[in-house]
Amino acid sequence: MLLVTGGAGFIGSNVVAALNDAGRADVAVCDYLGSDGKWRNLAKRQLLDVVPPPELPAWLEGRKLDAIIHMGAISETTATDGDLVIETNFRLSARLLDWCTTNATPFIYASSAATYGDGAQGFVDDASLDALRKLRPMNLYGWSKQLFDLLVAERVRQRAKMPPQWAGLKFFNVFGPNEYHKGAMMSVLARRFDEIKSGGRVQLFKSHRPGVADGDQQRDFIYVDDAVRVIMWLLAAGSVSGIFNVGTGKARSFRDLMLAAYGALGTPPNVEYVDMPVQLRGSYQYFTQAPVDRLRSAGYNGGFTSLEDAVGVYVREFLDRPDRYR
Repeated sequence: MLLVTGGAGFIGSNVVAALNDAGRADVAVCDYLGSDGKWRNLAKRQLLDVVPPPELPAWLEGRKLDAIIHMGAISETTATDGDLVIETNFRLSARLLDWCTTNATPFIYASSAATYGDGAQGFVDDASLDALRKLRPMNLYGWSKQLFDLLVAERVRQRAKMPPQWAGLKFFNVFGPNEYHKGAMMSVLARRFDEIKSGGRVQLFKSHRPGVADGDQQRDFIYVDDAVRVIMWLLAAGSVSGIFNVGTGKARSFRDLMLAAYGALGTPPNVEYVDMPVQLRGSYQYFTQAPVDRLRSAGYNGGFTSLEDAVGVYVREFLDRPDRYR
């Protein structure tokens, strides 16, 4: 049996789909379903159980699991409730790490590229304490993920007992099916698709940095299938542990993303550039890119889908269909 926390969420539900596709029906999900249709992310899946988060400690008692894939978190970069974020993103993660250590169970968890802050220290996934301590996340969400990475790194430094396999994944800008419940945290492609489809004008930010063109702010956009493929490889590899970047290794612009969507639909681009809100200008990231050398050195050779191909699949197989869910 496998447990996927956050299994009704974006990446988590895609992990569940991959596990089902691999023949695993013994998958339990821990998540809140709520009343806004989040259940649709799992409507096509076969599950062994759906566990409300408050019931998880009791549910784990006496269980034997093949692995815990811990994707559950408050992932809004605008979150402000510090107590709730720390309880959910840090303390729960620590309890699950302890459980996996005690029960000799592999533990794969979601960290985040938000731990890198403004990128001043670069984006190298050096898991040493010295390197991690230099990072300065820019928001509460990133800080909570950073705290847990530090806890893991400290235990490794002290040669404390750990699960037989553990891996923290610093996801960059993941996009793809089943992200629709995320509201403002959806990818810009999902948020703007209906406008693109209807022929409306899509707005992107102007640049307020010399040498960067309007709409040329860049991110490492990675299709969710590629992110899930890394998780499935870790489960199969069994012995690979560490903290790894999960991106494509190639930054692309928001303009490229929009043009790829227009191209997938075969319609002419209609993009307008608007001023960035003043309150964002001092903290806005103009560039993120994930070095993936450590992941490749660990043996991963799954490759990554190009932006144009990934957008094409997402548009044609999901966004431009009546049923957008995987």
